[in-house]
Amino acid sequence: MKVVIDNAIPYIKGILEPFAEVVYRPGKGFSHEDVADADALIIRTRTRCDKALLEGSKVKMIATATIGFDHIDLDYCRRHDIKVVTAAGCNAAGVLQWVAAALAMLSADEGWQPKDKTLGIVGVGNVGSLVEQYAREWGFRVLRCDPPRQQREGGDFLSLEEVAKQSDIITFHTPLDPTTFHLIDKHLISLMRPDATIINASRGEVASTEALLSAPQRLCIDVWEQEPAISRDLLAKAFIATPHIAGYSAQGKANASAMVVEALAKEFGLPLEGWYPAEVTPARRQKIGWNEMCRTIADYCDLSAESTSLRHSPDNFESLRNNYNYREEYF
Repeated sequence: MKVVIDNAIPYIKGILEPFAEVVYRPGKGFSHEDVADADALIIRTRTRCDKALLEGSKVKMIATATIGFDHIDLDYCRRHDIKVVTAAGCNAAGVLQWVAAALAMLSADEGWQPKDKTLGIVGVGNVGSLVEQYAREWGFRVLRCDPPRQQREGGDFLSLEEVAKQSDIITFHTPLDPTTFHLIDKHLISLMRPDATIINASRGEVASTEALLSAPQRLCIDVWEQEPAISRDLLAKAFIATPHIAGYSAQGKANASAMVVEALAKEFGLPLEGWYPAEVTPARRQKIGWNEMCRTIADYCDLSAESTSLRHSPDNFESLRNNYNYREEYF
């Protein structure tokens, strides 16, 4: 059995070696030759899994240590009986704490309290639901937009346009697919209050860079079109600008590695079910008050420092991301 693994995935080195031939490659360095005789791939968003990479290979499974899957050609995989597994939900708390840090910075800079603000959440899945839970506890008026959930469940979901019109802050937590590509465009921005704030910690292509550059709203951005070659003008404009690290907590990364190992263990009959990195302590969800969160969040998730680092070295986007010091989840 052969497994090819992205060498930036943490905690996983040495785990599969007793049971398989393991090859490590940079995420963008996977070649057709590397995967031709591989049974499984363990990847991140930087590896594009499509016909060009997979044609003629013996790959039976692709496990991505990410919540997103837009880097995988799902139609091709279905046609060729390649099982695809994601780590959905692995880093939800990490993204929550990034959003919390952004809200704390906005509050300190603009002088408001949660009771004064309406927070719109677009995409209410694993991440958005957690953001909703804490935002309500902190006192925000919360509006939700999630067409797939609305279709399945009904309930008090609103249209994207209505959320745009009513919200002081809109945070996006959608997957990237044809329905969400450039969801944030000039029309949507025109519906929003000029003094509102847009937070995007989903995928870069959910927002049109051109639209954001002309937007009067404040911008908090973790994900960028054409990463790692990001727009310098957008970088300069954003209030918060980080290198796609919103979900980069130690626990989020450990969860992702554990989930992909679990998937391989089940698929190939390996004695690794239940494995979790020994060097990481799993986090426990707990309530935290708004004032305490604002007082403590920068000790765990300092978005001011992260933004400064990216502004000083935008050419090092990928290095800043790959060498990020994973933060600890604390609520």
